[in-house]
Amino acid sequence: MADPIAPRTSPDVEEAPASALWHRHPVLMRRAVPAVLITALLIALAGAGVLRQSGEVYLIVVVVLLLLLARAAFANFWRGLDRIGVEDAHSRWQAQSPLVQRAVPPVVIAAVVILIAWAAGTRPDLSLLVLLAITYGLYLMPPASRRIALPVTVLLLVVVYPFLIQQTDYQRFLFKLPIFGVFPSMDTMVSILIFAMMAIGLNMVVGYAGLLDLGYVAFYAIGAYTAAWLASPHFAAYGVSMDFGSVAEKGILDVGGIHLSIWLVLLVAGVLTAAVGVIIGLPTLRLRGDYLAIVTLGFGEILPQVSRNGDKDGLGFNLTNGPPGINPVDPPGFGNWLSGNLGLPSSYLREQGVYVNFLSLMFWTALGLLLITVFCSVRLRDSRLGRAWIAIREDETAAAAMGIPLMRTKTWAYASGAFFGGVAGAWFATIKTGVFPDDFFFNISVLILCMVILGGMGNVWGVVAGAAVLEYLNLEGIANFNGWMNDHVLVCDPTKQDPSAVISGGCLNAPLVTFGIYGAIIVLVMLTRPQGLFPEQRRKLEFETGVHDTPIQDVTA
Repeated sequence: MADPIAPRTSPDVEEAPASALWHRHPVLMRRAVPAVLITALLIALAGAGVLRQSGEVYLIVVVVLLLLLARAAFANFWRGLDRIGVEDAHSRWQAQSPLVQRAVPPVVIAAVVILIAWAAGTRPDLSLLVLLAITYGLYLMPPASRRIALPVTVLLLVVVYPFLIQQTDYQRFLFKLPIFGVFPSMDTMVSILIFAMMAIGLNMVVGYAGLLDLGYVAFYAIGAYTAAWLASPHFAAYGVSMDFGSVAEKGILDVGGIHLSIWLVLLVAGVLTAAVGVIIGLPTLRLRGDYLAIVTLGFGEILPQVSRNGDKDGLGFNLTNGPPGINPVDPPGFGNWLSGNLGLPSSYLREQGVYVNFLSLMFWTALGLLLITVFCSVRLRDSRLGRAWIAIREDETAAAAMGIPLMRTKTWAYASGAFFGGVAGAWFATIKTGVFPDDFFFNISVLILCMVILGGMGNVWGVVAGAAVLEYLNLEGIANFNGWMNDHVLVCDPTKQDPSAVISGGCLNAPLVTFGIYGAIIVLVMLTRPQGLFPEQRRKLEFETGVHDTPIQDVTA
């Protein structure tokens, strides 16, 4: 039987002598040599005083060995059983039922990992075991059932998250994350939900329609400033005074300005942002590829400059209040009538309970907005318009030949993505209770695009996962990893550390190179899994089978 992990070579390509000699060695040796070299390097660094001689360092060595030798060990596992006298082990295993073949390996792997971690001094936590049991149950489900059970289970865990994390002794219910330590705070979770909304909006443009947009932060900014204009005392200086459903404090309302209900503001922000997307898109979406990317990049740079210079000195009219920004923005709430009759919170700011408070209410509402965004995105994808977007992404010329109106269809993609970016920006403004121009810089556009690419363009759930990973790393993950490295791996002397240097005094300062770390993650994913972590099925097939055009000269009748 052919070796399942033997190197794939083409008979038309002649290998270099050194490479051919290397590939003549057994698979186990080819895996073992790099593992031994990396292990020797780590041990040498520990002996030289660069790394600590701690259990964490030895655990890293074990993990490296497992990662490099796992495939080779699996390939030689059955041969080893044959050599010790277990006849036809592989054939007998293949004769077992599919359920047994699926159920046993995860249990064995989990048991090995738990035992190794226990030997390194980390006892298995009850909450971790419960989570593993839930994951294992989902894994064993039939695909049709798992397709429904998985999102429902994740949703339930997310809904109860505030009850678990907002306790003084919350570690009784949540295990400690390896390397990263504690679970994300409520502030981080709210930010993750907002960026997931924006990532889904950008996915409509990039993932569905195939239009590269490098200026998505502009829609984010427009939505935030719309909330600031319609739910703050900003226009009181011009004698404007309007109150419709606002739950702001009486002192704020007495100042004047426009104070609309935040629920109406969210809708207006989305519609206004979509309208701006149409206005910007009509003259620019005739372009393709790199040219469209450059135009959207310019648009993304113009709006932040307008927000910084949109005061009376810059425009002659105070539109954005310049660098100080606009604050306070009115909080969300349902008013006294709904509070008295339905029990809904009259104002989020007035809720000060242990579990039901401003942050938890913001979190649950952001989760509701995200679910609405996911629902709309999936329904649009499966609609006639969504199929037209996908046709344009795959072959714009063929789509036009089939009668798809390119400009109108592209404009709808741009407007749909802009709508949800505007809603996310408006909700962001209410959380911060203010809007400031420093929150809208070009790096946010790059970050959101990385979320879409990392998760898997075109796949809603993959985009949500990419947003969760990168936003967590941005706000807490990299800092927590940096602290773990300095405390457990590196021989760090904080008294000699230079805050402006990445490495100094034996200490690491990883937050200084956050976007460099993002770049490394993206490069690694593109090399090992170019379709993204959770690709859309159509794009996955494109990567696996290949999609290429045949030159017309090569076509024979």
